[in-house]
Amino acid sequence: MLDFTDFRRIHTALKLCLFLICLPFSGFGKEPPNLILILVDDLGYGDLSMHGSKQIPTPNIDRLGAEGIVFKTAYVSSTVCAPSRAGLLTGKNQLRFGFNNNFGPDQPGFDPEFKGLPLSETTLADRLGELGYTTGLIGKWHLGEKPQFHPLKRGFDEFWGFLGGGHNYFEAAADGEDLLSPIYCNYKTPGPLTYMTDDIGNESVDFIRRHKESPFFLLTSFNAPHSPMQARSDDLTLFTHIEDELRRTYCAMVYRLDQNVGKMLDALQSEGLEENTLVVFLSDNGGPAVDPIANGSINAPFRGQKTTLLEGGIRVPFIFKWPRKLNTGVEVSEVVSALDIFPTFVHAAGGSVSSKEDLDGMDLLPFLAGSGKTIPSRPMKWGYTVSMAYRLGNWKLIRLPDRLPMLFDLSTDIAETNNLALIHLDRTKAMLQELGDWDHRLPQPLFLEPPSWRVRHLMFYDVEYQLVQPD
Repeated sequence: MLDFTDFRRIHTALKLCLFLICLPFSGFGKEPPNLILILVDDLGYGDLSMHGSKQIPTPNIDRLGAEGIVFKTAYVSSTVCAPSRAGLLTGKNQLRFGFNNNFGPDQPGFDPEFKGLPLSETTLADRLGELGYTTGLIGKWHLGEKPQFHPLKRGFDEFWGFLGGGHNYFEAAADGEDLLSPIYCNYKTPGPLTYMTDDIGNESVDFIRRHKESPFFLLTSFNAPHSPMQARSDDLTLFTHIEDELRRTYCAMVYRLDQNVGKMLDALQSEGLEENTLVVFLSDNGGPAVDPIANGSINAPFRGQKTTLLEGGIRVPFIFKWPRKLNTGVEVSEVVSALDIFPTFVHAAGGSVSSKEDLDGMDLLPFLAGSGKTIPSRPMKWGYTVSMAYRLGNWKLIRLPDRLPMLFDLSTDIAETNNLALIHLDRTKAMLQELGDWDHRLPQPLFLEPPSWRVRHLMFYDVEYQLVQPD
């Protein structure tokens, strides 16, 4: 009788055969790149030293940016965790398949069997697996906890991590729930947690080393610096000069996150994989900067935070590094989206994306590999619960249910403090019409958040935000 190890060997052999079959058709020759997507959780835009932070040293993320391409105007497709991840892994604006809320308690009239990434949607892991890649997810999933939504059924060959939206950093329980839920793993028996950020980093390094002989796709999904706010005691000692306890803990958590990004970059270098690995780094949304959901983050120079469609909620750090194909030390100012990762990774792997797939993302490689071409401008739209936004060129319109629309000129007002809706009334009307035309064609949501959450979201449009870096 075959045991689990035998099945894994057979599976690996089949993947290798598929890779060899696909090899002649690869657009990048005989060595398709390894693909690593480092996704962090609730990171404040201003909380990297490469973005001006004076409090948090992030030398490894800075190194990634210095050796790669930094996108200065990069957006995610939602302002909260689960919808943002749904868009990221499908290359589609998630509202198009009814995923415009975060997960919450089951609401009357909605079937909880549909509370997850719809089974009708193809994931990035699905596509890369078809191209012969070994696919792995380490860390946070948050795209459905029902069996049908499990990552191993959504294209991933290996999974070490947890299914929900947050987790205790020091403890997990085999029969635990919520923040103490189990750590699931299909390739070994997981040991006790040490510190979640370190464990995710270590498991990612292990994945890199175990699969270095053939192309792999690794999604390293850190839950840091998402709550609960828990840091290692030795990291906290580095920030004793920061009086605010929440901010101090947050800084320590981001520091530890950076250390583990460095651990992964060092592993690629030591295994001889650095040159032909495309590494992408981004956050799933902006940091929750103010109470009652604050994690101590700062989104300076932007106003807004997680749950808002202001820049502080949807504009994120975004870095590409692929030494063999892409230039180093480059900054790109054109607007890009996390939705672009899907077609870009498929192209890099030697595949193609057809018009029938109807993706919203754009393959960025033709604009990044020294061609001199400029990424074309495109309209971008967002929706989250009761809020919607539309960016067209430098103009951005935000529509909320309890007030007149807001219109900002981002070329002169990056903090969105000067509402020009009534001054440029014709532009406001035109953009509002286009946004409404898109909105009323969207399907009904598959699930909803509680009404009390929506009330809280609106509150965050009216608070004051820190727009400069603290010393």
